[in-house]
Amino acid sequence: MTENAPSSPRTPQCLVRPVARTWRCAPPPAEVRDFHAALPGHSPTPLTELPQLAAELGVGRVFVKDESSRLGLPAFKALGASWAVHRVLAERAASGEEPGPVTLVTATDGNHGRAVARTARLLGQRAHVFVPQGVQPRAVAAIAAERATVTEVAGAYDEAVRLAAEAAAARPDAVLVQDTAWAGYERIPGWIVEGYSTLCAEIDEQLTEGGHATGPDLVAVPVGVGSLAQAVVTHYRSRPSGRAPALLSVEPEAAACVLESLGLGEPVSVSTGETTMAGLNCGTPSSIAWPFLRDGLDAAVAVTDLDSAVAADDLAALGVSSGPCGAASLAGVRVVLGGEGGEERRTALGLDPSSVVVLLSTEGTAANPRGTGGHRTGGG
Repeated sequence: MTENAPSSPRTPQCLVRPVARTWRCAPPPAEVRDFHAALPGHSPTPLTELPQLAAELGVGRVFVKDESSRLGLPAFKALGASWAVHRVLAERAASGEEPGPVTLVTATDGNHGRAVARTARLLGQRAHVFVPQGVQPRAVAAIAAERATVTEVAGAYDEAVRLAAEAAAARPDAVLVQDTAWAGYERIPGWIVEGYSTLCAEIDEQLTEGGHATGPDLVAVPVGVGSLAQAVVTHYRSRPSGRAPALLSVEPEAAACVLESLGLGEPVSVSTGETTMAGLNCGTPSSIAWPFLRDGLDAAVAVTDLDSAVAADDLAALGVSSGPCGAASLAGVRVVLGGEGGEERRTALGLDPSSVVVLLSTEGTAANPRGTGGHRTGGG
């Protein structure tokens, strides 16, 4: 692996602040895991150990949480979409609203929209999905194949979110199911975050089965608006006692809104550029995620498309299907632990040659086909 790793002389865009390991929060609801376990076709995704990466990174063990096939889709997003739609429909039924089909509206860079569309189809509901400019045609076709109405937007992701929210507000039978939050729209994004907690619970069980019941020492998570990272922080910072792992967020250099916000100490929006990590190409942190990211992340890093592409190729050579967004976690750990300042960052994160690292690979190659330079599709 090391012979293929990027060796750029640039100064890494990263931030390390280990004080976050002392912060604590409330746990996610326990019933989420049982809900997912009861879904047709559900099974835990693999946690694959890769000794070659452990040797490269100078740690004891490296595991990759492989989300290339989750509930029949090539990314983790179905966990959040299914739980949130379940809660939406249950609340509508309890309130006595009309029992007819609901239109679930969302904006997406690919995976979240397809997950909402799949959930709607399976439950006999309708879906209307807004996709921003540049989404790869195969991703749009996959959403449409779930019988969703697709509206292509001549603008970036944030513009697609705005238009989706307007469309949902204009129809009494429509509900916005968006995986980012803002003032006045926080409950449904919160349910989506709760849905992601199943992924973390599986990691605990799989590490225990693999002989490491004390949990990981470092978890690396790709970040767009920060909803998955919020779920990861919630899981690992809600334990009342025991060792707390270091948590690392990884973003594209073209859209490092969380890294920028952490550096300033307040949430900010950034202008995004083109990136193959399109599911992470988000310019504004989710309002409900921000307090968790601010207080619970130990480190944040931004990586290049080349970093991600090399990591994806290396994972493929080791038998793990990972798209650019999923491979960002490996790319980020390589940047943080390597190069100038790497030893100091390693020490600050509490890592040593016996440490256990978990990389979240949030999508497979089917979610984000590469090879057509500059396309945008992926995990959002």
